[in-house]
Amino acid sequence: MARLDALFKHLKETGGSDLHLGAGLVPHTRVHGEMKPVAGWPEFTDVSLKAHLKELASPEQWAHYESNLDLDFAYALNGVGRFRSNYLFQERGAAAVFRLIPEKIKTLAELKMPPAIASFADLEQGLVLVTGPTGSGKSTTLAGIIDLINTKHAKHVVTIEDPVEFVHPNKSCTISQREVGQDTESFASALRAAMRQDPGVILVGEMRDMETIGLAITAAEMGVLVFGTLHTNNAPKTIDRLIDAFPTDQQGQVRTMLSESLAGIVSQLLLRTADGKGRVAVNEILMKTPGLPNVIREGNTPMIHSIIQSGKSQGMQAMDDVLFTLAQEGRINGEEAFHKATNKQRFEQFVRE
Repeated sequence: MARLDALFKHLKETGGSDLHLGAGLVPHTRVHGEMKPVAGWPEFTDVSLKAHLKELASPEQWAHYESNLDLDFAYALNGVGRFRSNYLFQERGAAAVFRLIPEKIKTLAELKMPPAIASFADLEQGLVLVTGPTGSGKSTTLAGIIDLINTKHAKHVVTIEDPVEFVHPNKSCTISQREVGQDTESFASALRAAMRQDPGVILVGEMRDMETIGLAITAAEMGVLVFGTLHTNNAPKTIDRLIDAFPTDQQGQVRTMLSESLAGIVSQLLLRTADGKGRVAVNEILMKTPGLPNVIREGNTPMIHSIIQSGKSQGMQAMDDVLFTLAQEGRINGEEAFHKATNKQRFEQFVRE
């Protein structure tokens, strides 16, 4: 048993999401968005922390860490969960951050997600993007969607991740989960190969570069249901980010391809509840309408907001509207809603003294 397993158990028992370790520091956990020191643990030195970290890594992984100064991998602890692990070096020496990935995949219903998000599981083809900053719960939401597909449909689902996070059992679907660096060279090479693997659904853990984005759009055009993630905050910025990844002379063609293949965008934030005892996901949802392709082709992304507003009956919703409702109901702190909102003026009532 690795000595750090005790900290992983503590993280789960206290409802934490992340464990932070560093030379010259006592261990810290993030609980409901707030960093807290772990009582009873001494400060790590560079030597002691390296000794603890080495117990979790294979010899090959440790050699990679020492030569590349960074390492990403998944560590599993029975009865606790899997951990997305990142080793790094900082000014005082070694450091690491671990993100807890629960063993049980939560359903979209358990996550209290809007019904419109569940509807993406029933699509036959198209590109669906789940976006938001790091730590906003994108992976958890995507795992819920894939789990729903796995329950309702019989398809071949290929996931391409770095590292593999939620492990999906084969229910109605056949699941192939590929880890970049271990099972495949890169996201792009795995995407190219996936098209020869009779896929019904492809999950791309990160759409990092032009090649990966282009292949994902092409796969969606070819009749596959593709899910991907980006670190953008709303639907218009997501579309602009995809287009801007390409050289100017290719952007017209990419706009046309994206206008036909884009099936939806879910932008997500994860905010602390007003009582500080939990967190709540806040979603902006864009779904495909007859008018959306034309808006994308023309580059008129400001019109996206109007499409969302007019599509409320379909389940679409704007981020500011959800933030406003939650703040008004007292479920989230009004000041935090103000800081996350696009239209600050609308939220001034929550920060006035």
